[in-house]
Amino acid sequence: MDDQKSAETQGATADTAGNGTPLVKMVGIEKWFGKVCALRNINFHVGHGEVVGLVGDNGAGKSTLIKVLSGFHLADKGDIYFEGNMIHYSSPKDAKRLGIETVYQEQALAPHVSISRNVFMGREPTKALGFMNRKMMDEESMGAITRLGLRIKDPEAPVEALSGGQRQGVAIARVLYFKAKLVILDEPTIALSVKESQQVLDFTQQLRAQGISVIFITHNIFHVFQVATRFFILSHGEALTDVKKEDTNIDHLIELIVSGRKEKA
Repeated sequence: MDDQKSAETQGATADTAGNGTPLVKMVGIEKWFGKVCALRNINFHVGHGEVVGLVGDNGAGKSTLIKVLSGFHLADKGDIYFEGNMIHYSSPKDAKRLGIETVYQEQALAPHVSISRNVFMGREPTKALGFMNRKMMDEESMGAITRLGLRIKDPEAPVEALSGGQRQGVAIARVLYFKAKLVILDEPTIALSVKESQQVLDFTQQLRAQGISVIFITHNIFHVFQVATRFFILSHGEALTDVKKEDTNIDHLIELIVSGRKEKA
């Protein structure tokens, strides 16, 4: 309980540091695939040090919205602001440069490769002659993993030897090390055991305690309700509600998702 209070306090401090300007603000976002409207006039924001639960049933538009934010899709209409500045993407690399990192449900890890190599995948430090600096990779990867509260002793162990929760931890440690300001978790607890799911929820709290904002995408209300400070519900590409945790409960959120009823502002 004390750890949770600490995370909430630090998260509130980080949000205040934003001086009222959201870390991310998406205004009037629309996305079409042919004649199908995947997103219709979406207004979405994430504060500094905030955990937002992006929830909805399959096909609600959650993944499309996040792919627009992370640069995989270009919006057909609308504007995106990051730290108060309007941004224009040409690729996901642009989002990464800003500090927007996504951890997908498939984790994008190489199972047969070591933990440290997975943390630095595609960004390996090298020595003067161009050889990978394995010592640095081992030390730095273990540092990031330890800061996340994950107990792993051997950086050379293959990822395939880890549990599902530990693998998610390695993926999250990677974005933590590379100074993410916003971490997008795409169905991070799917196919995990109860114990592993709780581990991922703890990782989420750790990110917030360090002032990192999180978008937690899921259709599992029971998981995200433990860690989110606000909930944004989508259905068939439209926003149903944007509600703070203290103003709702699990039954209310489930009723909205099942009914598809849009709440009045």
